[in-house]
Order: sequence, then structure tokens, then C-alpha cells
Amino acid sequence: MAKTTVERFATKWGLILSVLGIAVGTGNIWRFPRIAAQNGTEDGAGAFLVAWVTFLFIWSIPLIIAEYGIGRHGRQGVVGSFIKMIGEKFAWMGAFIGFVATAIMFYYSVVAGWCLYYLLESLFASLPESVEQADLVWTGFQSSVFPSLFHAIMITLGGLVILKGVKSIERINKILIPSLILVLIVSLIRALTLEGSSAGVAYLFTPDWSTLKEPQIWLEALTQNAWDTGAAWGLILTYGAYMRMQDNITVSALQTGIGNNMISLIAAVIIFSTVFGILGDDMTNGEILGVMQTSGPASTGLTFMWMPQLFDSMPGGQIFAILFFLGLTFAAFSSLISMIELATKVFVDMGISRKKAAIGVCIAGFLFGLPSALSLDFFANQDFVWGVGLMVSGGFMSFAVIGFGPEKFRKTVVNAHDTGLQLGKWWTFILKYVVPVQVVSLLAWWIYLSAAVYAPDTWYNPLSPFSVATVFVQWGVVMVLFIIYNRQIANKTLGKTD
Repeated sequence: MAKTTVERFATKWGLILSVLGIAVGTGNIWRFPRIAAQNGTEDGAGAFLVAWVTFLFIWSIPLIIAEYGIGRHGRQGVVGSFIKMIGEKFAWMGAFIGFVATAIMFYYSVVAGWCLYYLLESLFASLPESVEQADLVWTGFQSSVFPSLFHAIMITLGGLVILKGVKSIERINKILIPSLILVLIVSLIRALTLEGSSAGVAYLFTPDWSTLKEPQIWLEALTQNAWDTGAAWGLILTYGAYMRMQDNITVSALQTGIGNNMISLIAAVIIFSTVFGILGDDMTNGEILGVMQTSGPASTGLTFMWMPQLFDSMPGGQIFAILFFLGLTFAAFSSLISMIELATKVFVDMGISRKKAAIGVCIAGFLFGLPSALSLDFFANQDFVWGVGLMVSGGFMSFAVIGFGPEKFRKTVVNAHDTGLQLGKWWTFILKYVVPVQVVSLLAWWIYLSAAVYAPDTWYNPLSPFSVATVFVQWGVVMVLFIIYNRQIANKTLGKTD
């Protein structure tokens, strides 16, 4: 048998901050406000928040509990922990979950590089005075070598943290996450002092209940919550392998999920307050929504084009811009660290030294991320394919718990070792029935949208970037390879000789 990890987080505080480092990323600051705006009407975006919070409790938190439990029970990465849960023949499922998160890492490092570049821009260059100027900055950046260079910088910095193991991860997150929260609080105070900002806050929290009749809003809310919290990525499972036995899984999952969503709401209030405060005098709610809903190439519009020139329109905007992109960079980097660690841990479990594994993962991350750094079209395709792949990961997580026995898992993996708050039978019902129904419904609805809306004329063409075919071909190639080599993957992870 392969040796299980003996490393542990030194404190509960270190664990929670590190897992918040996973959960709190660009999905909270870069993606969440735009998705909320896209699912709002002229009357408000509050109905989307209702759906989003609903999925926090029937998707994200139950799966976070599962990840903590699987990781602490297995004391290995996603492959080794899956083998311990449901046997060697399902090693390929753990490998697929790990690959989805790693494939996201390839292009996520590129986004982290964008954040660092714009932080330096806000420090050393004047802010753009118009959307046209902002677009010139973005276009000039994308047509240069800088996306590749900053991608390399971020993945190298992440690799340096991972080289030292869990102690280094805990130490850096004890700095990054409190600093990020402080930056967001200062930014929140500044945004709320803008004249007209209250209109943005009111819009964000005012529900148009009629929109809850639309399946689309529930699909978007579930997808966003999966992105928000990091549930079913395998990242929390990986950190769960370093969890102390005395740390309560249920409490930790509630702290992780609720803490993450609170940070998302703070980020949304900052964005909505700023946009409504600056544009409210000249535009109607519908026109402001048009600005916020226009994502631009690869969802860059609001964050990298509109926000810099909005900062230019307010007193002290340069400082606000620095704080905003500093927070965005911290959030991106803390999440990137966890993605590098997930892949590194899988290879460490196979007997490779941490140093060699981390260097290899970072080199592969740079090379496989280069196409996304060079082409926004390729970037958008990868985001589309592997973002939806997270739903499959959620299904596999649920399958592992069902295979082990949900009640057995609840009693022997979670409650047997935890003091304090005990996990109730509600969780068993959600993992056994609700999560699988959500996975099947989500994928069926997504296939319909892809064929009818996203790529109605090319849904069967695997070379079409947003087609059903491109997703199933890429998933299929990866799954088939892992299934073919399942025995070798399991043997290597378990330390067996074939």
C-alpha cells in the first residue's frame, strides 16, 4: 500500500483560511456580479440570489461535506481517496475529477496573469478615460507577449508555494485571505460612499419573482454556486487529506460555504454600487444592465474594460483601482495554489517526490495553458468544456458516497470522529437523491441549450467551440484513456508492482 499523508494543517484557522483560498477566487469577483446582472431584469436581480443561495444548501455544502470526509478518510489525493472509498476499479473516476480541475488550472493561471498585469497597470499607468481607451489597453495587452509572460509568472509563484507542502500553503493563505478580506471591506466602504450607490444595492437585492419560473436562472445559479464554492472540484478533498481529526467536518463545511458566499455578495455590492453610482446620472437601469451584461471577449468586459474607466470617473479612483485589482490578484492566486496542489498530490501519492511532481505540474501547466494565453477563442472553449465538466465531477463525488453507503459515511466517516455539531440525516437524503437529480437535470438542460441556443447549427461539430460535440469528444478522450489505464493508475497509487 502507498503511504498516506502524515502532513496536517497546524490549526483550524489555517484549514479554513486555506479552503477559503480555494473557494474565494475570480469566480467571486470576476464572474459572480456579471452572472447576477445577466439574470436580472429591470426590476432587480434578487430572484437570482434566492436561487443561488438555495443551491448553496442543496448542492455546494453537501458536496463540501463529502469532499472533507473523503479526503480525511483517505488521507490521499483524489485518486487514492476514491480507491479507498469505492475500490480500485473506480480509480478512473478520481483521475477524471483531478483532470477537470487541472484542465481548469491551465487557463485559470492565464486569468491570474491578467489580474497581475492589471494590478501593475493600475499602479504605474494612468486609468483609461473611456471604454474605447480601456479596449485599446486590453487589445494591446492581448496582442503582446504579456499574457504568456504573466501566465508563466503566476504558475511559477504558485509552484514555489507548493514545493514546501501544506505548511507553506497554510502560511501563505494566512496572509492572502485576511488581506483580501481587508481590501474588500475598504473597497466596499468606498463604493457605498459614492452618490447613487444605494440604487445599485437596491437593484441587487430586489427580486423579480416572475423570473424564478425560468429554468435558465436555476441552471445559472447552480453553475455559479459550483464555481463560487469550489464544490466537487476535488480541491477541498485534497486539503481534507491534511485535516486534523479533531476538526468538525460539518462546521468546517458550513464556514467554508457561507463564508465564500458572503465574500461573493460583498464583491457584488462593490461592483453594483460602483457601476450604478458612476453611470446612474446618465443611464437608465436597463442601459446600466446592458453595460454589466456585456461580458466582452472571454467574459472580460465588466472587470477589465468597464471597471478601470469607471474608477477614473471617481475621486481617488486610482487607489480604488489598485485595491480592486490587488484583491482580484490575491483571490486568483490562492485558488491557483490549490489547483497546483491537487495535481501535485496525485503524483506524490504515486511515489514521485514533491519537488519533481510540483515542477512537472507547473511545466505542464505552463505549456498546456499557452494556447489559452495566445487565443481567447481557445480560452473560451476550454472554459466552456471543463466548466460544465464540474457537474460530472459532482456526480462522481455523489456516486462515491453512495457506493460507500451514505448512512455509513455519515456515521463512521463524519460523525464518529467529530465532536460538537453532528451531521443529520438530511445530508444522506440530499447526497443520495437530490444531487444526482440535479446532475442529470443540469446536463440534460445544458445539452438542450447547447443544441438549441449556443450552437444550433453546429452542435454536432467537435471543432465548433460551443457545441455539444466538442464537450463530449474532449470528455470522452480523457475518460476512455483513464478507463483503459485504470489498473495502472490504481497500482501506481497503491504502490503495487504489476
